[in-house]
Amino acid sequence: MVSTVIPVQPFDLVIFGATGDLSHRKILPSLYRRMLVGQMPAGSRVIGAARSKMNKAEFRKSVRDALEQFVEPKHKKPETLDEFINAIDYVAVDATGEAGWAALGKKLEEKPASVRAFYLSVAPSLFGPIAARLAQSGIATPESRIVVEKPLGHDLASAKALNVELKQHFDEHQIYRIDHYLGKETVQNLMAIRFANALFEPLWNSHYVEQVQITVAESIGVAGRGAYYDKSGAMRDMVQNHMMQLLCLTAMEPPSKFDPDAVRDEKLKVIRALDPLKISDTVRGQYRAGGGDASYLEHVGDPNSRTESFVALRVHVSNWRWSGTPFYLRTGKKLSARMSEICVVFKHPPHTIFPQVDALRGNALIIRLQPNEGITLRVAIKEPGPGGMRLVEVPLDMTFANTLGADGDLPEAYERLIMDVIRGNQTLFMRGDEVEAAWAWADPILNAWDESGSRPLPYDPGSAGPIDVYKLTGTDGHLWREIAA
Repeated sequence: MVSTVIPVQPFDLVIFGATGDLSHRKILPSLYRRMLVGQMPAGSRVIGAARSKMNKAEFRKSVRDALEQFVEPKHKKPETLDEFINAIDYVAVDATGEAGWAALGKKLEEKPASVRAFYLSVAPSLFGPIAARLAQSGIATPESRIVVEKPLGHDLASAKALNVELKQHFDEHQIYRIDHYLGKETVQNLMAIRFANALFEPLWNSHYVEQVQITVAESIGVAGRGAYYDKSGAMRDMVQNHMMQLLCLTAMEPPSKFDPDAVRDEKLKVIRALDPLKISDTVRGQYRAGGGDASYLEHVGDPNSRTESFVALRVHVSNWRWSGTPFYLRTGKKLSARMSEICVVFKHPPHTIFPQVDALRGNALIIRLQPNEGITLRVAIKEPGPGGMRLVEVPLDMTFANTLGADGDLPEAYERLIMDVIRGNQTLFMRGDEVEAAWAWADPILNAWDESGSRPLPYDPGSAGPIDVYKLTGTDGHLWREIAA
């Protein structure tokens, strides 16, 4: 099966912070891959903007080096690489000063008919100043789009302040708050499976769903970024944004249509229906030293840090659809494997005629985000062979491997999201009130942890987190799924 490629309009994408890691590792390779499949039209430009005093040739060399490092060998086509590099330009711009803005405006005026998008791959403290300069200089038009990356605030107050700052210069329909998890094919397929098929939606409620588990596990620690991570922790870094989005897409009501605001209205309703978290419904942890590597406290350089590298939550959505169904969320560093998935566990049949059914785990729909994106449905079948009715559990494979073939590729999340920016489609981007609602839910438990004075529980690297995490599910008679690649 070959995916359909729909070209977008010619565009100018200005990347502020173009010399940084995110630009080199994700944004530029994603744009190159879009050109490779024919989606980036002729005449489009990618304009780097940063404080570094370099010329176009020097920046182009850095882009080529980045593509050599971060693009898979099978995608390196010399003619396409050259074409992409020729679409690269650069302007040295001081985000908080006067230098470079006139030159950037002049360059954009060369192609006034192109879609203008501004990707702010910079520190959040620069979002406001750059937005103000773009608007006040006339570089941003009423049709321009501005893309901002997380963190979108550190708490509710700062998130509100950021929204106010952005909306002083851009309308809400121009602001694209990016969450790369929403660009993953499997996450989008969750909506397709739910709302394009009659099979699951009638069962997608507390009458038939026993529990939902959402796991984002990483096997690496915070070495090299400890100073940043220690100011956020697992709750701010993962739960309040990425995992909240996964929860919303799993729990939301069917929107009236596949429209940006219709979808985001339903996600907002989920966040507002969340019960306030109690400390007893949370487990926090910090990884110990082990396997020849340092501990979390050593990685962040603070023996007294109370920032969590692991968090697990028991969450309830108080509405008619989900009343009584627990949602278990967990994320952490230095766990046994790198794994991200959503697991919807269905209840056992109300009456069993097979003696082994109680020993089986039951039907489960598993949406795997990484590694090996795909979807499986766990079902019970008869074990082949004579000797009676022996039941076994098998996965019904709904991954993309067979349809895409051995050499098939799923597009990177940034590829889809950047093209949606150019199209002007905000469906997979967060709205301002959605971000504020998520912080309004997260703030009280963050404050409660601070006020309690308790330290996160230690856990061994390569484990599934602190031992107390099993109490969260055990209280309800449930078990966590194994964290495995």
